[in-house]
Amino acid sequence: MSAAATDVATSVTVERRSSAGELLGHVELDASIFGVELNVPLLHQVVTAQLAARRSGTQSTRTRAEVKGGSAKPYRQKGTGNARQGSIRAPHYSGGGVALGPKPRSYAQRTPRKMVQQALRCALSDRAGSGRISVVDCWTFEVPKTKDAVKFLTAAGCSGTILLVMGRDDVLAARSFANLPNVASVPADQLSAYDVLAADCIVFTDATLPGEVVVLADAAAAPKAKRATKPKAEVVAEPEVVAEPEVAEAESAATEPEVESVVTEPESAPTEAPTATDGAATDDAVTEDAATEDAATEDAASDEESN
Repeated sequence: MSAAATDVATSVTVERRSSAGELLGHVELDASIFGVELNVPLLHQVVTAQLAARRSGTQSTRTRAEVKGGSAKPYRQKGTGNARQGSIRAPHYSGGGVALGPKPRSYAQRTPRKMVQQALRCALSDRAGSGRISVVDCWTFEVPKTKDAVKFLTAAGCSGTILLVMGRDDVLAARSFANLPNVASVPADQLSAYDVLAADCIVFTDATLPGEVVVLADAAAAPKAKRATKPKAEVVAEPEVVAEPEVAEAESAATEPEVESVVTEPESAPTEAPTATDGAATDDAVTEDAATEDAATEDAASDEESN
């Protein structure tokens, strides 16, 4: 059967939620994957091949050569009135071998790769057209918790058989949904058309959603998401403003209190050194005294002579 490309339908828009079930907005799915025309014969052939490949093919029965016993002829060839028999392990005997019974074999059918890819696009388009596709930004399970898993499914409106398309690192999320009987998980690189058609609702993450996805701005959901994801306010100390040197000096001079300067005079003033004028006056006084003494000596000498 040919797997030619089909006509691309209109784009599909779905809701995008957080792992807690809060609405974050809407995304527009890739129309080349989620908006192709449904091809039922192609889906039937691919799904039949996928179911056949799942068969183990390990069933086996014993032929008359593999059953123990029956090597001797049960009775002689002639003279008994019965039909001739060569072994009691023949297929028509109880406990005998099985004629044309199943043997180990492979039931796999060869299917072209392009047919498998197109069938998967058709299955995803069918689920997207009926509103059975959900998108979550990422799984944020710190520990496996079934209660949080049920909370998300309830908020997303998923019911019936649910298929979770997860990444290889979403181990905690897979364990959180493992206890739910109507939920199955599959790695993104192993998703098949049969898995999609067998589920009523398919949940993708941003990392596992195929194709180019356009996140639409939702005015109604954006404030709600912002309130839900807004962290607690932290008290941030205001940075200290370092003033320039000149301004700092002026401010310090303005803010410092005025201190009155108190000058303490010494108790005794230091003796002033004699100046040159004072020295000259002293010499003149000494000369006058000497002259007076000389005059007195002369007067005394004259008196003695007169006597």
